[in-house]
Amino acid sequence: MEKKIEPMTSGSISKRMIFFALPLLLGNLFQQLYNTVDSLIVGNFLGSSALAAVSSSGSLIFMLIGFLSGISSGAGVIVSRYFGAKDKNGVHRAVHTTVAFGLVAGVLMTAAGVLLSPQILIWMGTPESVMPESITYLQIYFSGSLGFVMYNIFVGILQAVGDSRHPLYYLMISSVINLVLDILFIEVFHAGVGGAALATVISQGFSAILCFIQLLRTNDSYKLQITKIRFDAKMLGQIICVGLPSGVQNSIIAFANVVVQSYINAFGEMAMAGYGAYSKIEGFAFLPINSFTMAITTFVGQNLGAGQADRTKRGARFGILATVILAELIGILVFLLAPQLIAAFDSTPEVIRFGVEKARTAALFYFLLAYSHSVAAILRGAGKAVVPMIIMMVFWCVIRVAFLAVSIPLTHAIQMVYVVYPLTWGLSSIVFFFYYKQVNWMNQINMNRKES
Repeated sequence: MEKKIEPMTSGSISKRMIFFALPLLLGNLFQQLYNTVDSLIVGNFLGSSALAAVSSSGSLIFMLIGFLSGISSGAGVIVSRYFGAKDKNGVHRAVHTTVAFGLVAGVLMTAAGVLLSPQILIWMGTPESVMPESITYLQIYFSGSLGFVMYNIFVGILQAVGDSRHPLYYLMISSVINLVLDILFIEVFHAGVGGAALATVISQGFSAILCFIQLLRTNDSYKLQITKIRFDAKMLGQIICVGLPSGVQNSIIAFANVVVQSYINAFGEMAMAGYGAYSKIEGFAFLPINSFTMAITTFVGQNLGAGQADRTKRGARFGILATVILAELIGILVFLLAPQLIAAFDSTPEVIRFGVEKARTAALFYFLLAYSHSVAAILRGAGKAVVPMIIMMVFWCVIRVAFLAVSIPLTHAIQMVYVVYPLTWGLSSIVFFFYYKQVNWMNQINMNRKES
């Protein structure tokens, strides 16, 4: 018999959040392995040019997928709120509306990604030497958009009700599939970077199917029934209200990172490869941040839905503290081990130099990134997604791009790209700190009840 998922509205706060976050951490680890395995195999077997092609695609991929991920996170907030309130009908309507949205969005994402990738790579100033491989990688990657979108939708639903175990199991399976297919396509079939993209598409689609089956099989309130998949206008409105700001925020931040990538591209293939290798390491370093922020959002959503203001406040405080400490410990390790970590992707001395410089500029400031993301997660869980959207757009987009537009022409130094990240993390953390002090949880509970 399937074990019933219990809401996070009772029991030890620290244990509830840690036991929810640990499977998320492991799951995010396997998720990160998708692109990292691609980069490791591509960098070691196909060379620096191929690694540069794959690396330059990362910001663009997140720009297009980030929007829908934001929407799905908004859907998760709504599901968690109804689940915490034990409103079975609300959970049912939220789940089926979310899945309907994902199906439509996945088809649109496929068309947009395949058609627009070449032009956007041109706008990014991608060097001609890596342009063909970059286009191939992106177009194959985006041909599997439906699988990526639906995976995020399904996992968002499972995590919203407190199930972080099943997504972990499915990611473990699909990560192994991805590794095997990477080696098969690149080493045996000599399919190049297109083979790496195809391996990712197939393995991600497989994990989406496993999540889909789990939602069909459960007997809980979030059970998915294919014949009930349709849009509920009121529910869609709530999902968009919470999810749209997060989606816009993700896309605009990713667009700013595309602009940043264009500055990196101007320094040549070695800089692209070194920066790309560091980005993969940074992805692993941020896993505790992502895991605890997901736990925080779910915890806040469920406990506000249950009308528990004091428990919400205490859980949010614990989540911030745990995230900041873990992020900084990992930042210290990245700072110390940067040469060895970069060399695992590409042993070219110039590539290592670029990657190490970036790592040692940013790693000790991970605690600032963790704090900003933690408070943003709390506010999203409370349904206040517009606030983090505005703060992050101002500091992580406008100020970040403006700083580079002024500093790069004056200095012609890639170090300006490195320093802009900790600078903008610090500025956003200051604003989040003062805003968070003003939050009244009881007022937020009353507002959410009126919206529902």
